[in-house]
Amino acid sequence: MPKWPKITWTSSPLDHFAQDGQPYILGINPWIYDFAAYNFWSRPAGLLVCLDLLRQAGANIALLDCLDQTWSDIVWPNPLPYGQGHYLKTPIPKPRCYADIPRNYSRYGLPFEAVKGALQRLQPKPDCVVLGSIMTYWYPGVMAMVYLIREIWPKVPIVLGGIYATLCNDHARGQNLVDLIIQGPLENPRNWEKFWQFLGHTPPILPENNSFVLARDLYPAPKYSMILGSRGCPFSCPYCANKCLYPHFFQDSFDHLWDNLEDELRRGVQNFAFYDDAALIRPQTWLLPLLKLLAQRNKNSITLHAPNALHIRYLSTDLARLLKKAGLKTVRLGLETADFHNRNDQKLTYEEWQYGLRALYQAGFQPDQIGAYILFGLPEQDKTEIEQAISFVQKWGIRPHLAEYTPIPGTQLFPVAEKSSPYPLQQEPLYQNNSIWPCYPGGFSWLEHRKWRALLKGN
Repeated sequence: MPKWPKITWTSSPLDHFAQDGQPYILGINPWIYDFAAYNFWSRPAGLLVCLDLLRQAGANIALLDCLDQTWSDIVWPNPLPYGQGHYLKTPIPKPRCYADIPRNYSRYGLPFEAVKGALQRLQPKPDCVVLGSIMTYWYPGVMAMVYLIREIWPKVPIVLGGIYATLCNDHARGQNLVDLIIQGPLENPRNWEKFWQFLGHTPPILPENNSFVLARDLYPAPKYSMILGSRGCPFSCPYCANKCLYPHFFQDSFDHLWDNLEDELRRGVQNFAFYDDAALIRPQTWLLPLLKLLAQRNKNSITLHAPNALHIRYLSTDLARLLKKAGLKTVRLGLETADFHNRNDQKLTYEEWQYGLRALYQAGFQPDQIGAYILFGLPEQDKTEIEQAISFVQKWGIRPHLAEYTPIPGTQLFPVAEKSSPYPLQQEPLYQNNSIWPCYPGGFSWLEHRKWRALLKGN
C-alpha cells in the first residue's frame, strides 16, 4: 500500500487515441454521509467496471476510493480477520431535514483534508472525473466531492453515474452541479457512445464481457476482493430495485470469471465476497465449476462470504457441501418473513426453508456462521410479523438480522411507501434513508431500537 498522497495512473496498452493523446480519467468513490455505515466487504463494483472498460478502450485510469484506507500512513480502524470492519468516522452536522432525527450524523471514509491534498498533488491532472454514487440518500457525500473537485479543477468535466444517478435522475439533474449524468450502466451502448462524444472522441469499440470486467488491480494491497458472476435477478420482488438497474438476468462464463479471479489469487488475496444477487441460480454456468476448483485448491487459505442473501430454495445438500469445501464462512439467507402464506414474493416456502437450512447443517456449517435477513419497517407492516420472524429464526439456532426497508423510487412498493410515510420520499432522497425508519410508525426512536435489539439477542 503506498503512502499519502500517491494516486497511481494506470496506462492502457492500446493506442486508440494516438492523435489526440490518451485521456486521463479519474474514478472516485465518494464518502458516505449517514447515521451508520459498516464495511461488509464493500467495493464500488459499477465504478470498477467503468474504469476497466475505459482502460481497455485506451484511456489512462486511476481510482480514489474514499471508503478504502488507500494510504499506509492513514489511521484506519483495524479490520476483522476476514477483511470486513468499521470505516473511519468523522461527525458532521446533520442536514436540516434530519433535525428531528435523534441520531448523530457522520462522514465515513478518508479524512477530508487527506483527500483534498492528494487530489491537489495529482499529476497529470485528469481530463475527466467519473464519480460513482450508491445509495440514493448518500448523495450529500457525492455533492461534497463535486464541490471539492470544482475547487481544485474548475474546468475539468465531471461525469456522475451509479445508483443515485439512475434511480433519482431528476433530483441529480436538479442539483445542476455536474456536466454529464449517466443513467444506467456505462456498458449500455447508448451510454458508451454518449460518454465518449461528451469528451470529444469517436467512441471506441465496446469491450467484450463488458458487464463483468472489474479493475480490481487498482487496489494495491486488498484485504478482500469480490466475485461477480451475474447481473440482475430473475425475481421481481416489489421492494427491490434490481430490475430498475438491470432489467434482465445474465451471467458471466466460468472461464472469464476464473481468469479474473486467478489474478487476485496470485496477488495473495484470501477473502472473497459474492456480489451477486442471485448467485445460486443456474449454478452450472459458473458457480459449480468455481466451487469445485476452489475446493480442490483450498488448504484453509481461501474464505468465501455471502453478505447478499442467498436464495434458500436452491440450497441442496450437495451444493451446501461444495460451498463448505470451497471455503464459505459467512452465510446470509433471505427469509424476509416467517409468514410463508402472505409473502411479498414467491421465492420461498416453509418446506424449502426447512430443506435448505438442514442442507447447511448437514454440510457442517455452524449456527454462528448462518444468519437470516428479516424485512423491517415495510409500509403497513404488522410489528407482530417481525417478532414472529425473529422467534422463528432463533428456534432454528441461527442469527436473525433486521433488513431495514429502504423506499426506492421505481420499485413496485414505492407508491405504497409514499402513502405510508409522513415524509416526501419522491422529492427528497434523504427521506429514503432506512436509518430513519421512514415507513415505521413514529419513525426511528432509541426506545424502539433498544426493544428490537433485545429481541434479536433473545431477551
